[in-house]
Amino acid sequence: MKMLLILALKEIRDGLRNRWIAAAIVVLGTLALALSMLGSAPTGSISASALDVTVISLASLSVYLIPLIALMLSFDALVGEFERGTMMLLLTYPVRRWQVIMGKFLGHLSILFIAIFAGYGGAIIIMILMNEGITEGWQAYVTLMASSLVLGAIFIALGYLVSVLVKERATAAGAAIGLWLVFVVLYDLILFGALLLDEGQVIGQQLFSALMLISPTDTYRILNLSLFEGVSQAAGIAGVASGAGMSATLLLAVMLLWVVVPLAVTLLVFQRREL
Repeated sequence: MKMLLILALKEIRDGLRNRWIAAAIVVLGTLALALSMLGSAPTGSISASALDVTVISLASLSVYLIPLIALMLSFDALVGEFERGTMMLLLTYPVRRWQVIMGKFLGHLSILFIAIFAGYGGAIIIMILMNEGITEGWQAYVTLMASSLVLGAIFIALGYLVSVLVKERATAAGAAIGLWLVFVVLYDLILFGALLLDEGQVIGQQLFSALMLISPTDTYRILNLSLFEGVSQAAGIAGVASGAGMSATLLLAVMLLWVVVPLAVTLLVFQRREL
């Protein structure tokens, strides 16, 4: 554990030095505050319904921002060390290879944790203080922050997988952009295109739901837009997740699986990689 903490703290220090943490907090905090103010504009105060609208907006935009931030943090975590020659130096110390991966993962996840909870959390605290009281509907907002951290963990793990498989940093950057495009943009376009072309209605509700669960970003959307009644009604999908048999436990399990599998493959490849 001591070695993991040392490696994690190194990544956090690098994040502070490279202004990653500050930039992410500013971007996420400004976005959350702006959407919270827009959501409360019709009534002049932050209410449960205003928070529901804010959660819907943030969930939609976080699908683009959180994976991008996570991939930018992680795509060169390993290949960059190999290119600079620091990986061989690091492994001359009494540290195991799995500790390198997990230490970096804890460090990058901590950076994302600080950014999300300072950015999103700071925005909602400001809104509550401006309205002189505790707002209702905070559970959905807290769930959004927690699930955003899990979504970030998924793409950190995917970034590591890219980083351990390629030989050059430029290739890793291109692959990371490709991953972002596939999961955030292209998969949904292909899925809905197939649905539009399905004149024989071969794709039923159960199959369509299963296909959506393949994508971690879609799983994240469904979790945040269907878990709480107010949010699901405001989003117009009340009862969709339950009707398709997608419980909160299933959705969370799918997201956690997306973290574990890429990390496990990364560890396996890294253990066998020659220095």
